[in-house]
Amino acid sequence: MTAAFKARVCRLDLWINPIFDETLARNANVDLQIASRDPEDSDTANALAQSHGYHVCAAKDDLPKRWWVTEALIKSCPNLLCVSAGGAGYDTVDVDACTAAGIPVVNQAGANAHSVAEHTFALLLAVVKRVVESDRKLRTETGFTREDLMGDEIHGATFGIIGIGEIGTRTANVAKGFGLEVLAYDPHLTPDEIRSRGAEPVSLEDLLQRSDFVSLHCPLNSQTRHMIGADAFAMMKPGSVFISTARGGIHDEAALYEALKTGHLRGAGLDVWEVEPPRHEAPLLSLSNVVATFHTAGVSHGGRRNVARSSAEQLISMLEGTRPPHLLNPEVWDRFLSRRSEVLGRLEQPEAV
Repeated sequence: MTAAFKARVCRLDLWINPIFDETLARNANVDLQIASRDPEDSDTANALAQSHGYHVCAAKDDLPKRWWVTEALIKSCPNLLCVSAGGAGYDTVDVDACTAAGIPVVNQAGANAHSVAEHTFALLLAVVKRVVESDRKLRTETGFTREDLMGDEIHGATFGIIGIGEIGTRTANVAKGFGLEVLAYDPHLTPDEIRSRGAEPVSLEDLLQRSDFVSLHCPLNSQTRHMIGADAFAMMKPGSVFISTARGGIHDEAALYEALKTGHLRGAGLDVWEVEPPRHEAPLLSLSNVVATFHTAGVSHGGRRNVARSSAEQLISMLEGTRPPHLLNPEVWDRFLSRRSEVLGRLEQPEAV
């Protein structure tokens, strides 16, 4: 950064890998302020109003809605130049409102992709091999045989990926290692791009009808909310398995429950929920063929460290006027550069020594 002043970055006091703070501390032109997540704390509102960069938690149920990046928050933060969502998802950021205000938004696509891809297969294997069922029976029951807990091989089956971005591509690579045929549906990519990422391009209907295992890896937005509902589950092969490490709300939980309860689907591995964590009485948690985790697919030590470093580095890049690698609204960049010069140019320069 060429100017001799400090740009201000704010994050809230939610847990983040220490590499975030360490990375910012190594840059002499950036000051970090850590504010309270308390939605009633006026000091947090003041800190954000004075900040140029905001690292925002991407987990919708961890972050009070007052601190989501909405049109209202943007209006109260006249100095806000850029926003970094702390994950591949960005449910807590209104990207359209940011674009209208000239604020670039980045996510951390790919930073935890290995962790999520690995977790996808942890869930799949736990369902197909009946790992959780076996563990529970061994702890609580007697008089059953190994054959009562017989699972299946996955080698040679067909694995369908909905959304083959960074995480979907890693998942396809892992699937090939298990000897699976890989199909993918992604309306944002050409057939050749999908093939280059390790999958056969197909329509959504074809994927659902042909796959033994269907795995979600697309973002949650207005086009994908409840995209996988009763009709989609009915299209899936009898005895197939549904996996989601994407976002709660892309699949219809009530429709999934019915598809599992009737026996049409063999099982499900779910890391994401409409409400996180789901209540103990949630119908899906009553089924023995559902393996559930608490949106932890990307919450590994390595994944969290990579996400925190990526967020810090992208904030620094934007504040320095350098285009970041994971810009969600690239159309705003030229306007941002103009705003950056205007906002940062108002800061008082230090006196010469």
